[in-house]
Amino acid sequence: MQTKPKIILSTLDLERLEVLLERPEYQAFPGIDALGEELARAEVVEPEQVPPTVVTMNSCVRFEMLPGGESFELTLVYPRDMNGDPQRISVLAPVGSALLGLSVGQEIEWPVPGGRNIRVRIMAVTYQPERAGDYHR
Repeated sequence: MQTKPKIILSTLDLERLEVLLERPEYQAFPGIDALGEELARAEVVEPEQVPPTVVTMNSCVRFEMLPGGESFELTLVYPRDMNGDPQRISVLAPVGSALLGLSVGQEIEWPVPGGRNIRVRIMAVTYQPERAGDYHR
């Protein structure tokens, strides 16, 4: 796998995600270890210091799958906020975990069930709570 790009997380997102990872119902979730590794390697900043081009929790992000170039625009949410909405993606889904903390223009290769990898590239962050001044969502 290629070198992973720098990622940025807010202190609020990190705190909530660490609690989520400790919950017994998520321990057997595929990719839970990879998400934990991402949290451990992230640059952590206060919510007010998150650059506006970074994918944070509850951000709406436009990204493409590589090499095919199929694009999507989805909101990255906690599992409890999925509500069956096809415009949302859980941070526990492989693509959701891959998106977290990336900036516009960055790409990452990420493991998915079945032993293969996907690659995603961030095209735009069309909504970010921190950019909108919503620091305590």
